[in-house]
Amino acid sequence: MTEPRSRQRFSAPFLTMVEALRMGPTFARGRRDARAGHVRSLTISSSLVVAQVRAGEEPTAHRARIAVRAFGAAEWARVEDELATQTRYVADLFAGRMPDDVAAVFAGAGLSLLPLALDEVAMDCTCERWPMPCVHLAATCYALADSLDTDPFGAFAWRGRGRDELLERLRQLRGAAAHADPEPPAEPPDDGDLGDLADFWGAGGPPATTEPSPSGPGWAGTGEVWLGTAPLAGGRPDALLDEFDAPALGSGGRTLTDVLRGAYRALGTDPAEIRHAYGQPPGHTLGH
Repeated sequence: MTEPRSRQRFSAPFLTMVEALRMGPTFARGRRDARAGHVRSLTISSSLVVAQVRAGEEPTAHRARIAVRAFGAAEWARVEDELATQTRYVADLFAGRMPDDVAAVFAGAGLSLLPLALDEVAMDCTCERWPMPCVHLAATCYALADSLDTDPFGAFAWRGRGRDELLERLRQLRGAAAHADPEPPAEPPDDGDLGDLADFWGAGGPPATTEPSPSGPGWAGTGEVWLGTAPLAGGRPDALLDEFDAPALGSGGRTLTDVLRGAYRALGTDPAEIRHAYGQPPGHTLGH
C-alpha cells in the first residue's frame, strides 16, 4: 500500500532512522499493531512522547516512551526569526500545515526538527523486554509518525515549542518587522512646474490673451492684445492673496503666494505702464 503523501514528505526520515536498526520482524509487528489500533493513547510534550500500547492478546497495556532533546530558547529564536521572514511559512503554520521545506529552516540554524540519528533518541518500555526497541516501542514509532503527519505542531512540541507559543511568537516578530519598516512617506510634489511658473511671471511679464473684441477698456494699441482691466482706484490687485494662508509649496526660497503676487500685480497694471516696462513706444501692439 502506498504511504500517505504527507508521510513521504515529513515523517519518512524519522521512520527511516528507526528502521535502520534492522529489527525487521519487530518493526513489522509494531506497524501492524499501530494500524490495528493497539496504541491506545499517545501524548507529545516537550522532549517526550508517551504511549499506552496493548499488543495482541496481552492482558494489560504497557507504557512506551521516546525522548529527544528539546531546543533551548536561543535555538528556537534562530528558527523563529527565519520562519517569520517568509510569509509562506507563517501562512502554512497558521493554517495548520507543515511548510514543505521546514527542514531547511532548521538546518540553517544548525538543527533538525525530527531526530535523524539513533543517538538523538532514548527509548524505554515497561515491558522490559530485550532487545530494545520492543514491539510496543515499534508500534509507538509508527503511531507517532502518523500523528506528526496529521498535526505539524506535534513535532514542534516534541522539540519544546507548543502551538500557541510558536504562533504568538511569529505574530510578534511579524508585527515588529512591520513596525520597524513602515511604508515609505509619499514623495513631495515636484516643484519643477512651480519654478517654471516663477520664471515665466517674474521675468517675462503677463501672458497675452486674445479676446474676440478689439475694443473697450484694457485693450492696447489696435486692441489685438488683451492686457486685463486696470484695478479699481485705491485697490491692490494682489489683495485677495492676503485672505489666505500661505501654502507650503514654494520654489527658490519664494512661496507660491510670492510668485502669484507678482502675477496679480502685473495683470492689474495699466496697459500704458506695461508698454513702457517692455520698452515699446506708444501705439505699439504687444505680440507683433
